[in-house]
Amino acid sequence: MSSLNFVDKYRTSIMLRRPRRNRKNEVIRSQTRETNISVDNLIFPLFVVNGQNKKSEVKSLPGQFRLSLDHLLREVEECMALGVKSFDLFPAVDDSLKDAIGSYGYSSDNFYLKYIKEVKARFPEAQIMTDVAMDPYSSDGHDGIVKDGKILNDETLEVLGRMSVAQAEAGADIIGPSDMMDGRVEYIREELDMAGFKDVSIMSYTAKYASAYYGPFRDALDSAPKFGDKKSYQMDPANKREALVEAELDYIEGADYLMVKPALCYLDVIHMLKEEFPIPIAAYNVSGEYAMLKAAAQNGWIEHDRAMVEMLLSIKRAGADVILTYFAKEFAQLQKA
Repeated sequence: MSSLNFVDKYRTSIMLRRPRRNRKNEVIRSQTRETNISVDNLIFPLFVVNGQNKKSEVKSLPGQFRLSLDHLLREVEECMALGVKSFDLFPAVDDSLKDAIGSYGYSSDNFYLKYIKEVKARFPEAQIMTDVAMDPYSSDGHDGIVKDGKILNDETLEVLGRMSVAQAEAGADIIGPSDMMDGRVEYIREELDMAGFKDVSIMSYTAKYASAYYGPFRDALDSAPKFGDKKSYQMDPANKREALVEAELDYIEGADYLMVKPALCYLDVIHMLKEEFPIPIAAYNVSGEYAMLKAAAQNGWIEHDRAMVEMLLSIKRAGADVILTYFAKEFAQLQKA
């Protein structure tokens, strides 16, 4: 056989497989699409402030606002009409209410708890997730009690437990411990169960990395640490196997979801946890990721809506069942269009 005939036969056999046939039109592309995402997969983070008739845009998060209760209720109503039914509330607390042990976090006067009650009363079908960490309420800006410049782990658990029960009493459906203290999932689970909240879920911030992508979020809540950083409790961005240790502990301690935060730089971690654990995996598409896309789109460097959908698809494709994202409302509006 001549070399020319061999090449011709080889080419013919190879061309029996033409992957482009499954991409030739939108109907076929839709039929063969491996990953689909809907509003049902999304949780919309919202920033809340005390008062009335307050709606101020977060400059580093275009399109995101700090909302007083009246505006919060309108926002939830609009989102519910679009099909977004799950919300994660984050409080921006005045410095005058902060102290070294974050006591305002479980105070009966806490506006955040009142807002949860009001949203659940007005929209009982809405799912409300809450944030459990000391940093919104701490005069030190850290996620744990500080003593002599060190973050105290075990002493912080009592505060987190009290916050969790207070939020459950207010009507929270999902408690979100974002502090990264060791043992906090088990401690919170026991506190919730003893208080009669066995049906309240825990979405643990399992692999929360000490990331550079949190800046706009801290602007929104004015919650940056007053000294140092959070590297002694948040994970090192260089580490992957350590996420398995954190995930196994949270799973054993009773977490109902395992979360990876941020999302885009940690798609491999999302995929790994999805492969290893039989419970839903969540990912937080964080403020810095949102802000980068917004800035690029505003400069005309990328097409906003296509990039937004591609970003969310990548997180879902990696293995996230649930995505916390500031794009939730825009994505829902795009699906309705």
